[in-house]
Amino acid sequence: MAVLTRRADFLSANRGLRIARPGFVLLAHPNQGQGKRFGITVTKKIGNAVVRNRMKRRFRELLRDALPLEGLADHDHVLIGREGGIERDFGKMRQELARALAKANAGEGDPPRRHPGKRRRT
Repeated sequence: MAVLTRRADFLSANRGLRIARPGFVLLAHPNQGQGKRFGITVTKKIGNAVVRNRMKRRFRELLRDALPLEGLADHDHVLIGREGGIERDFGKMRQELARALAKANAGEGDPPRRHPGKRRRT
């Protein structure tokens, strides 16, 4: 499995399915036949470098375990870390990732986010 490194790949994944879980957000987007690829993003809001790297290691292990069997073929998979992700039980996160991948396989993403600062005109 290949790892996403280019910013453009992460931005294109943001246009795909979005499935939010308590510890992470999964993004899945077709990649025109480039195989199963994954990327991980953890922002500085989560914590210092030690915390972010620990979370990335946990995500990397989760993805390497789950994607070969449960991942979508020819899709980019991106995990975005959330606040409570570092304290969550690893087994529980594995189950949540399996459910998120099953939901993505069924084509069922979460509804689009509403930006709090932008108001819709009626």
